[in-house]
Order: sequence, then structure tokens, then C-alpha cells
Amino acid sequence: MLRWGLRVLSRGLPAPRPRCRRRTVLAMAQDPRAAVSGQTKRLNSGAEGVERPGENGHQDKRLKRGADEEDAEDQGKKSPKRKIVLLMAYSGKGYHGMQRNVGSSQFKTIEDDLVSALVQSGCIPENHGQDMKKMSFQRCARTDKGVSAAGQIVSLKVRLIDDILEKINNHLPSHIRILGLKRVTGGFNSKNKCDARTYSYMLPTFAFAHKDHDVQEEVYRLDKETLDRVNKLLSCYKGTHNFHNFTSQKGPRDPSAKRYIMEMSCGEPFVRENMEFAVIQVKGQSFMMHQIRKMIGLVIAIVKGYAAESILERSWGEEKVDVPKAPGLGLVLERVHFEKYNRRFGNDGLHEPLEWAEEEQKIALFKEQFIYPTIINTEREEKSMANWLSTLPIHDFNSSAVEMQTNNKNSKNSSDLEGSDGCGDDSD
Repeated sequence: MLRWGLRVLSRGLPAPRPRCRRRTVLAMAQDPRAAVSGQTKRLNSGAEGVERPGENGHQDKRLKRGADEEDAEDQGKKSPKRKIVLLMAYSGKGYHGMQRNVGSSQFKTIEDDLVSALVQSGCIPENHGQDMKKMSFQRCARTDKGVSAAGQIVSLKVRLIDDILEKINNHLPSHIRILGLKRVTGGFNSKNKCDARTYSYMLPTFAFAHKDHDVQEEVYRLDKETLDRVNKLLSCYKGTHNFHNFTSQKGPRDPSAKRYIMEMSCGEPFVRENMEFAVIQVKGQSFMMHQIRKMIGLVIAIVKGYAAESILERSWGEEKVDVPKAPGLGLVLERVHFEKYNRRFGNDGLHEPLEWAEEEQKIALFKEQFIYPTIINTEREEKSMANWLSTLPIHDFNSSAVEMQTNNKNSKNSSDLEGSDGCGDDSD
């Protein structure tokens, strides 16, 4: 037998298992008490392994939790964690923008309420709410103080629990809603993958009345000739231009000041609560801080007769031009576009295109219930547009850069105090 074993070792062959097992079985048959003792030792050693963390000061957390919390955690662990996008709509009044300021409870944001709802519904663990990078959270567009959204998109990793939309919405206030959810690729980033963004700006039409005409706000109605002129001026923005005069802290030679505008127009006016309004829509690849509000503010100044049309061309040059900033109240993020992503992944059989045709009715209903009433009521109560229009004579649209700085120091007006700072897609 020894010789055979040496031959096995020299050839590198495994030892014959059947013969070893046969010996073990025979030994157990000869001494059953030893077999039972061995099994007992193994069970005891396993029990000691479970209790040992307790002896070292790390007790099993499940012992400290209630049955309900344990069940919720078990459900969360069973639910797969996947990368998704959420379609959001919200009224921005009373919030200091979309983006969360972790560690600062002084200024409440939309993301504060969203993260709280995600944690309470069981979609994310609490530590992910404290450190949003852990769930790969990214917003498509940053909306600032007082600005609303009808089609905001955020991407993040969540546990795909049952009835996820209903459970999240149950923990959100009525003026913030999750209207849709779709699976996306693991590396998807809602900001970087976005091709374009569409904003709307709702304003009372008396803003376009000529400065020499004495008009009553509720009586004024926009005529076709004035609307046509407004649209002619808005169409001048289409294409690529240098918008350094339409934001702050960007010089005329800064490459990032060049932006591409695809569409911009004003729709037909409509009456709400005896006051006439109109909605301007603009679609562009991206927008800088205050850019849209300044684009609209300059057109209003031209239509009202405070500035010449030639100022548009001047504003795109290297010269510093004083461009007025319209109030932020009526600004709404309407939708975001993912055309390249949809072409590549939308029909791959694994992912859906990021289009929301089925949610259009819910979006329209939310705007009618929460966004439009907020804009209309706030305008009637606070008169943000009327107050801002009264500051236009202060601007000198032909002034030099030095004169303009002096004017700006002397004209800290209500447009910056009313509680809205516009949009800034790329200023995260």
C-alpha cells in the first residue's frame, strides 16, 4: 500500500476518494457516539460563529430593529437596484431652486423633498440620501429660485420596489409629482446625455405695450401686428451667437459664451382671470445663468421703444451692452431632449426611448393645476412684471461699459429681489 501511495505522489495523481470515504463510513458505523459528538461540535462551532460578532461589540442589527423595519429592509434587499430616469414636474415657488445644498437646511430646495421621499418609500437607503453620489444622482437642468418645471429629468440608481411611483408620490407634496419612470443604460447621465432643453416663459401681454401708450393692465389685448414684431425679433436669436452680454462672469472671448438656439417664438395670447397672457418658447442646446430672461428682457425693451433693434447685433459683439433681465416668475422648464441617446439605445430591445407621449396629458394637467395658477396669482398679487417694467427707463442702452457699471450700482431693482434667478443648465 505504501508503494502504491508513493507511485501516486510521484505521478501527481489525486488520492482515491472512494477508499477514504469508505473508511470514514466504517469508522462511524463502529463508533456512532463519536459521529454524533462530531456533528454536535460542528453545530456548536457554527452557533459560536454567529454570536461572536456580539462578543466583539458588533451585535446583529436585526436584533435592535422592529419587525416592520426588518421586513421593509428585506423587501429593499430583494428588490434589484437599477439605473433609471424619473420625469418630474414641480412648482418652484417657495423653493430656492432645484439643486440640493447638502448640510444647509436654511434654504429648502426641490431635491430636499425628492430625496426625503426616496428614502421614506424605500427606494434608496438613508446614507444615499446623505451622499447623493452613492446613487449616481444627476439632474438634467438646474432651475433656480422660484422657477418651475413640467418636464425635469433626473437619473439615479434605485431599488425597483413594487408600485414605485405611487409610493414616492405618497411622500411628496402635491406641487411636486413624479409622472414617469424608465430604465436606462448603466452609465447614463441625464445632464451629459441631454441634446437640448426647451423652456417656456409665461408673461402678461401688457409687457409689449409701447411706452408712449397709457394702458390698463387688465384691459390690454395684444394685436396681431405687435405679436408679429415680437416673433420677428425672437427669431433673430436662432443660430449660434455670442451671449456674453446675456449672463454674468463671461467675457466676449470666452468660447463657452457661444450658444446654439434652435427655436424661439411667442404663441397666441389667451385670457386668464381677466388678464391676457402669452407664452414664449425657446429650445437650445444649453443655456447660461439668466440667459433666457435677458433674451426676453431685451426684446421687451425693443418692442416698448426703449431700445433700437440694432442693439441685438451689438449685444453679440465684443462691446459690453446693458441687457435688462426680465422677472423669473414665468420661467418653466418644459422638456429635455435625448435624441442621440434615443437613436442609439431607444430601439435596442433592452431600453425604451426617452420620450413621454403617454405622460403628456398628466403634464398638461399638472401645469393647469399648479404652475399656471401660481404664475397668474403671483403676478396679480405681487405685480412682478409691472414693477420690472418701471425700471426699464433707468437703463441706457447706448451707454459705455463705464457708464453701465455706474447705472448698475444705482439701480438695484426689484427684479433681483422678487425671488427668482432664472436657469443655468451648465452651472452645476
